Amino acid sequence: MSVERNTRRLEDGIQRDFSGKMTYGSYLALDELLSAQHPVSRPEHHDEMLFIIQHQTSELWLKLVLHELRAVRRHLRDDDLRAAMKGIARIKHIQRSLTEQWSVLATLTPSEYAEFRGALQAASGFQSYQYRAVEFLLGNKNAGMLQVFESDPYAHGLLAGLLAETSIYDEFIRFLSRRGYRIPEALLNRDVTHAHEFSPELVLVYKEVYEHAAQHWDVYEACEELVDLEDNFQLWRFRHLKTVERTIGQKTGTGGSSGVGFLQKALELTFFPELFAVRTEIGR
Repeated sequence: MSVERNTRRLEDGIQRDFSGKMTYGSYLALDELLSAQHPVSRPEHHDEMLFIIQHQTSELWLKLVLHELRAVRRHLRDDDLRAAMKGIARIKHIQRSLTEQWSVLATLTPSEYAEFRGALQAASGFQSYQYRAVEFLLGNKNAGMLQVFESDPYAHGLLAGLLAETSIYDEFIRFLSRRGYRIPEALLNRDVTHAHEFSPELVLVYKEVYEHAAQHWDVYEACEELVDLEDNFQLWRFRHLKTVERTIGQKTGTGGSSGVGFLQKALELTFFPELFAVRTEIGR
């Protein structure tokens, strides 16, 4: 039997009969996953598929970030700093993928988007409950956000639960206290339904860590990992803002926000303010 030169022969050991067996497609539920794109523009606009897949893949990555953040929080509670930092290292790689995705959406020109934007009605990324859940787990609590999800019992319940739970920063601070660092009592017993507020006393704790890094090496490394995490998040926010700006300019968002102006304000939010403030104090 002749074999074409540019054709790879199937090896004898490769499975061919999958009757009653799990396959790649069934394991990943590809029939369901790949049939979940439903453009609403009529006539259907070619570029709406890009818009849908961009946001669906972002939501899949956010689901994994939530999965990892919960594990990081659990490891910190268990005083397993190394396992917690392993989780953050993975999250940082996910963040890079999320940020790079904006370059794909940026190929959508203003005129192309304008042809199907109206069909989205009030649907907006502002309504991503997984994104809000990530913010809550990182410490950016905002009870007012729950109003947006009152019509979605699952999303509302998820966010309400996370609002009442500790963030990973709360757990890191409590970990430091158990390790013997002089953490202010107010931080250990604060109302976790509110966003963390800047603590000058905590800056002094970090100053000791940074100025004597060799003596506090694992905590010093953990601090820098958290800084990386926030840096990556801010970069994602910035790329989001610039993609929106190049696509719709200064128009209001489909969900009713001010658009670019609203996203600009998000850049002023910080999860771990003392880890940035300490840089001014080091060496003084």
